This record gives sequence, C-alpha cells and structure tokens, in this order.
Amino acid sequence: MQPIDKVLNRIKWDRSFGDALFEIGYYDRVEDIIVRRPLADLLFEPGNKESFLLMDMEGIYQRIPLHRVREVYRNGELIWQRPGASEISP
Repeated sequence: MQPIDKVLNRIKWDRSFGDALFEIGYYDRVEDIIVRRPLADLLFEPGNKESFLLMDMEGIYQRIPLHRVREVYRNGELIWQRPGASEISP
C-alpha cells in the first residue's frame, strides 16, 4: 500500500489521474466516525507534510494530521484505504 503522502502527490502532479473529483475520509476522534470531505476543501500549507487545514462549521481552521486520513475516493470510488480503517463506524 502506498503512503497517503504519495497518493496526494499523485493527485497533485499526475494530470490524467488528478483530473477527477476526490474526497478524503479522515477519522474524527470526537465523533468516532470517518468524515468525508472534498479534497478541494482541504488547505495544504507549503512545506507542511504532516497535516492539512480544514474549516469547521464555525469558520475556524482545524489542523488534521495525515495519519488520521483513512480513505481516499476518486469520482466516488474508494481507491485507497488505510489498514484497519473499516473497523471504524462510517
């Protein structure tokens, strides 16, 4: 299995692969669920390879570590899943 940073790099740099609608499923520790959000909603800071920013319902950016990413969807199809991710309730 490829690490999540390699999958994100392929989406960013491989034009034929990246020309699609992507969603990221990350583990929400408070709700104990996997939350799916469009990749376009995520803010990746230059030089930061460990996390991304995501705006919450109050308009405040929350930092999400990449190790909490559990799934990646391309055009609605699951293309990447971290081992053990299916053990968390959707």
